[in-house]
Amino acid sequence: MTATAKAPAADGTPITISLPPPRSEWSRRAARFRRNRLAVLGLALVALACLTALAAPLIAPHHYATINPGQEFLPSFSPGHLMGTDLLGRDILSRLLFSLRTALFVGIMAELLSLIIAFAVGLLAGYKGGRIDQWLMALTDVMFAFPGYLFAVLLVAVLGRSTWAVILALTIASWVGQSRLLRAQIMRMKTLEFVEAGRAMGAGPWTLVMRYMVPGALGPVLVTTSFGIPANMLAEAGLAILGLGVAPPTPSLGTMINEGYRFVQTNPELIAWPVGVFVLIMLAFTWVGDGVRDAFDVDES
Repeated sequence: MTATAKAPAADGTPITISLPPPRSEWSRRAARFRRNRLAVLGLALVALACLTALAAPLIAPHHYATINPGQEFLPSFSPGHLMGTDLLGRDILSRLLFSLRTALFVGIMAELLSLIIAFAVGLLAGYKGGRIDQWLMALTDVMFAFPGYLFAVLLVAVLGRSTWAVILALTIASWVGQSRLLRAQIMRMKTLEFVEAGRAMGAGPWTLVMRYMVPGALGPVLVTTSFGIPANMLAEAGLAILGLGVAPPTPSLGTMINEGYRFVQTNPELIAWPVGVFVLIMLAFTWVGDGVRDAFDVDES
């Protein structure tokens, strides 16, 4: 909707001026994000990676676990194997596609579950305060006492190697920081005038939290989420290199890097392709995270 305003002309005749509609805060943030070209490029690469991972069963030329005796260590651009084959004759391109699928699934699911726990703990502690806040923060202090990555290693060692075991381990190891961030945001929002006005008008606790407080606290959460997904992907690759990643024959970028490292001098392509894909997807998520952080930077609001 376009707003209008009347102003007198030089001869005193009123004229109508069309004014652009006021932009919402989210529109301004989206515009700031679009001004960051690297962030837009990163978002396009992330979207392309997600689409490629979803379509992996359709576009992979071979099954990722198919062993081809006599076709080991084929070079790139070999007939039928665009990126060559590994030590067991498995197609590298097919394994890369499914490894990207594994990495994105683990990274996104671990961050989603971490957000659910963080929202439950952070909202409850920040809004209720008192003893509930003390007990929940004591729990986060206990979790902070354990190095997150070491805690994930121990959990995977106990639960066994599987995709969901890795997701659960990364979730438990990463929810603490976000819950503390949400608690701080909710405690800040409680003191603002519009929240006090909503309470004075009779809004219940659920309405106050979900309608008045959570929207204002989403900015920092989105920033941490944009960096949390690649952090989970990096942790999953690290677990795979240690032999604690997803169980074979499911491929992962960390497993491919670990396998290729043994032949780096004779067949560098085995490690070059997975490392290249891993670096590119990490850069893409980092660019997106930088763009989201700049979009929600209070100094630019």
